[in-house]
Amino acid sequence: MANRKISNTLALAVLGLLQERPMHPYEMASVLRERYKDASFKINSGSLYDTVEVLVRHGWISPRETVREGKRPERTIYEHTELGHREFLDWLDELIRVPVHEHPKFMAAMSYLGALGPDAAADALTERVSHLTKRIEETRTLLNSTVGAGSLPRLFMIEVEYALHTWEAELAWTRRIVTEIRDGSLSWPGTEQGGGQ
Repeated sequence: MANRKISNTLALAVLGLLQERPMHPYEMASVLRERYKDASFKINSGSLYDTVEVLVRHGWISPRETVREGKRPERTIYEHTELGHREFLDWLDELIRVPVHEHPKFMAAMSYLGALGPDAAADALTERVSHLTKRIEETRTLLNSTVGAGSLPRLFMIEVEYALHTWEAELAWTRRIVTEIRDGSLSWPGTEQGGGQ
């Protein structure tokens, strides 16, 4: 895997948008939110402007022009450089091809599930089931109202579809673990039968 000068995935989002057309950062943020990309990228004005500055400093994007509309402040419009275009495509290709070992917080917490005791662990996981169920329902509604209604091509929401499938798998697994805790089939240190306390 390449040791990339820039690894912040918000930079990937900026580079992706500039594939379409030159934009200023305020427009970038608006377009990302309109396309529900705030589920994939942490978007706030400060981090977006910082990311743009880093991309300019590394020569991946460059200012194209500065414009002013009415009484609004001046806005700098940015575009890809040849280097930025190549880096974007190489980075995107690498991220898709090579699984990265990530450290999800839920996985870290699950490694110490036993500390809660069976009842508290089952209760906590049951609440997670509730949150996941709500998130899945909301995401299905979003996909149906955009892709299903034909207002956006499926390709534009493909990462949301991926997230939905990931949450569905997590939901099924979490429900199974709750069942195993409650019926005693998941062995628990400090209990005679492994189940309830």
